[in-house]
Amino acid sequence: MSSQNVGYLLHHITSVLARNSDQVLLEQLGIGFSQFKILLILQESPGVRQKTLAERLGQTEASVSRQIKLLIDGGLASSQVSPRSRREHLTYLTAKGTKVIDRSLEILNNYHAPVFAGLSEKQQQQLSDLLATVHTSICQREH
Repeated sequence: MSSQNVGYLLHHITSVLARNSDQVLLEQLGIGFSQFKILLILQESPGVRQKTLAERLGQTEASVSRQIKLLIDGGLASSQVSPRSRREHLTYLTAKGTKVIDRSLEILNNYHAPVFAGLSEKQQQQLSDLLATVHTSICQREH
């Protein structure tokens, strides 16, 4: 039964959360969830190459390039040619992009709060810890 399969449940939950997150961010901030994820990476890794962004997100470079163009056009990110290679572009978060991240996190936390309201604080912490462990395991397998 699929409702007992952990992999299926995680995939289904993440698909629904991503779709809902995309919708609420588009409605309230005019950015998609993919753009939000790029902004988060730019916050933790300033000057990242588009190829690296694509690898970390599991997307094509063309897709990431389109998203970055939208972010740059919106003033949320900037791009510079790499000093190592004129073919490489390094992408940076702007001050406006930082504000959008903060607002996005607030919107998403408020939007998804009812999903987790049925869990106690202890259960929420346990879930967070378990997901962090699974995330670490997946990241290690990818490298």
